[in-house]
Amino acid sequence: MSRENSPDPRLLVSRRALLRSAATLAGVAAASPLLAGCGSSSGSKGPGTTGKDTVAKVVPNYIPNTSVKADIPSVTGPNAISDPGFLAYPTNPVKTVDGVPGKGGSYTTMTPLWGAIPPSSGNGYYDAVNKALGATLKMQPADGNNYPTQTLPPLLAANKLPDWIQIPTWAVASLDFGHAVEAKFADLTPYLAGDKIKDYPNLANVVTGAWACGVWNGKLYGIPTYFSAANINGAYFYRADIFEQHGIKAEDIKTTADLEALGAQLTSKNAGVWAFDDMFGTDAAYISQLFHFPNKWGIDSNGKLIHKYEHPGMIEALNWQAKLVKSGYVHPDAVAANNQNAKQRFWSGKSLICADGTGAWKGDDAQSGKAANPSYRRMAFALQTSDASVKPSIELANAGGMFSYLNKKLSPDQIKECLAIANYLAAPYGSAEYLIVNFGAAGVEYTMTNGNPVLTALGNKEVATTFQFLATPPSPTTVISGEVQVVKDYCAWQGEMIKLAVKPAFYGMNVTEPSQYSSINQAVTDTISDVKVGRKPISAYTDAVKTWQSQGGNALRDFYQGIRDQYGTGQ
Repeated sequence: MSRENSPDPRLLVSRRALLRSAATLAGVAAASPLLAGCGSSSGSKGPGTTGKDTVAKVVPNYIPNTSVKADIPSVTGPNAISDPGFLAYPTNPVKTVDGVPGKGGSYTTMTPLWGAIPPSSGNGYYDAVNKALGATLKMQPADGNNYPTQTLPPLLAANKLPDWIQIPTWAVASLDFGHAVEAKFADLTPYLAGDKIKDYPNLANVVTGAWACGVWNGKLYGIPTYFSAANINGAYFYRADIFEQHGIKAEDIKTTADLEALGAQLTSKNAGVWAFDDMFGTDAAYISQLFHFPNKWGIDSNGKLIHKYEHPGMIEALNWQAKLVKSGYVHPDAVAANNQNAKQRFWSGKSLICADGTGAWKGDDAQSGKAANPSYRRMAFALQTSDASVKPSIELANAGGMFSYLNKKLSPDQIKECLAIANYLAAPYGSAEYLIVNFGAAGVEYTMTNGNPVLTALGNKEVATTFQFLATPPSPTTVISGEVQVVKDYCAWQGEMIKLAVKPAFYGMNVTEPSQYSSINQAVTDTISDVKVGRKPISAYTDAVKTWQSQGGNALRDFYQGIRDQYGTGQ
């Protein structure tokens, strides 16, 4: 499955790129068998899990921040809100925080970083942000690649935690977090629940679904970072410029049959062009939207829990992908699972339709594509379906996947100071505070170029994604590499997708899976990789699922049914 490269600090506004990068470099895919709901860990049944009614009582109320007007406003759907779009940074940035939030305190921190570690002493960026905060945050970024496995476990085990730490949900699997959180981290419920969040208006701008994933054992602990109420699990992209050359109208492509017909029209082996790249993704990460099966657990027509492996839609999906391969419509490198060059194949026009995360759709992508073809334009299809009688839909991923936590040893006054600082760090894009937090001092670490902040040579050395892992605002879609049209295209597409986005079973819940089930998916995943390209028959897949059921899948279903009986199925 193709993913984004490590995040550039100049692109901090792109949550899509950062989270795809973080998950990949941490070695964790969205379909990881250890991840359920917002996160999971080893241990006994259910530590960490909280029911919907209790979550509603402990999370902050959502109060949208209207201080900054986006060029492209968000679209509100039945279950999610799309990201706002900005074509340039506001000319006169507003201030959203009165005075200085800090009271002179000094706090140690720990955050991951995917990229070069900047100097800690004499760092003008750190100094500029701390001056604005009125406190000293001692930034200690650690290698993001090793963060979940080498940095966090010994800190928790030895109880040598900093005052403020980032813990992504994919890291909790090795931390027994459902048990550890109460002993080691501050309960923020008394400070933030319900209308108490009004003391921190920028934090009140965080959507409820993101806070829900920071609830453990009936209490609020986590502060969301890099969250989105519009967290959609990927898209099917096409080369709009080449479609135009062929007279193909993307809005006419509504079903898998329509897609299949494009295979013959677009594939030209003599020219080295294939209609499709991988349409499946690792462990069916993308194709579920076409064949209407859950990304993990779902509820069937009889009200019973069903895993995606058992869903008839998975069989249909495997047969369809194998048919595309047999017809010769899929790029040979995709058939061979050579995904390192997948983006290059799309940019160069060697494959014209592909599945990828939404982080692939941004300005530097357009620049890369135009190196091969000046008319390059990536677009995403509207939702399609394998059955024209079924309304298209797509599952939402959890709104929050990264959280910062405050040490339980902090006093109430220190917690309040840190929350005031978090409120400053969460100032929305377009504000004066956002510029300081993300770019440092004007004229030193950054300058305004063509209406947008751009790091100077010094800024490129000193500015890194650090403070942002402690608290962030809602992520906007912004212009990168001067590609204004990309922002317009993406916002228009996302606004339509939000109207069809649905919440999956156990949405917004922290579920702790027993550790004995951590490896049972691998054999099925390996079999999917072979069956989807025709190397093995569909019977190999059904046999693998039967083995999965007997070796833990059925027991895992019983486990989730117990969670369902006690806590429900999510938000």
